[in-house]
Amino acid sequence: MIPLDYAALRLVWWLFLGVLLIGFAVMDGFDLGAALLQPFVARTDTEKRLLLNAIGPVWEGNQVWFILGGGAAFAAWPPLYAVSFSGFYLAMFLVLAALILRPVAINYRSKRDDRFWRSAWDWAFFISGIVPALIFGVAFGNLFLGVPFRFDDTLRVSYEGGLVGLLNPWALLCGAVSVAMLAMQGGAWLALKTEGALARRGASAACWAAVSALVLFSAAGLWLGLGIDGYRIQGAIDPSGPSNPLVKTVLRIPGAWLANYVRHPWTAAAPFLAYLALILTLVWQRAGARRLAFVASSVGVAGIVATAGLSLFPFLLPSSLDPRSSLTVWDASSSRATLFIMMIATLVFLPVIVIYTGFVFRVMRGPVTVESLRSDDHAY
Repeated sequence: MIPLDYAALRLVWWLFLGVLLIGFAVMDGFDLGAALLQPFVARTDTEKRLLLNAIGPVWEGNQVWFILGGGAAFAAWPPLYAVSFSGFYLAMFLVLAALILRPVAINYRSKRDDRFWRSAWDWAFFISGIVPALIFGVAFGNLFLGVPFRFDDTLRVSYEGGLVGLLNPWALLCGAVSVAMLAMQGGAWLALKTEGALARRGASAACWAAVSALVLFSAAGLWLGLGIDGYRIQGAIDPSGPSNPLVKTVLRIPGAWLANYVRHPWTAAAPFLAYLALILTLVWQRAGARRLAFVASSVGVAGIVATAGLSLFPFLLPSSLDPRSSLTVWDASSSRATLFIMMIATLVFLPVIVIYTGFVFRVMRGPVTVESLRSDDHAY
């Protein structure tokens, strides 16, 4: 007998999905942030090597969070996976192409001692950071506007959008928030993991990015509350009902995306933590407390992502063409048995991943120095 009811399991998996997305943003976030900061903070060939080796031992493990998030969406929320990966196909293709560039750029950069060769791979590395950071933010922004898809009476989905339509002003603002927060995370990591001029420039970049994130996050909140119609389910919905999005009625109402903060005041903890952590990142970076600044930066990233998720709840993927086709936590999941079996597997293996990740970071602790590059045959 399954001890949790269907509604509880759906809520648990919404939380799991949020944890995985936050894990990806925090862990792989500093890899992406370091990549997009490279042209601005690493000026010599040695500094660029230091930057690469600051993320070299851990970036592959950090990317596991992205794979876990995609796997969770596929197994726990099949309609969400199907619609999002089909509708955002070109955007996802660009993200994957950029992520493929990262290991290629890291491994091929030093194959030849040629200035043009290394410069070309440095720009490829920059693209591998800026493109995913921007597109992930743009994708989240479009969730608040609604995605142009609909289901017919047999639950066959049709998508009527394109890549250009995703690049609207609101979504680009969300993309800018994403770029700023990941640049902050990358700068905080470089300040912690390197020494000398590179560490100082990383700290300075983290400060500027924290200020930018504060301004952009505030602008996005004001725009969301005053200028964008949100989605709201009309009437009661059965949290344990069948996974059929067409059995509900959804209305578009001004300011609806902020309704959760009125109904459940505790949810305001997410944006409050985001603001507090961004401010502390700035304060601690300026004070030279690199470790505390990195922790604050990570909390800030988590707070921004959590704010987006709590604002959307219970919606996972709203539809701009047919609001009732919108996918929610209560009508887009796998079966109760599937969610329970997956929950048990997650409770077993997720702690293993966390423990192993912590072990790797402990083994690889300490700054990357010029001396370590010269003495380590395995350095990039």
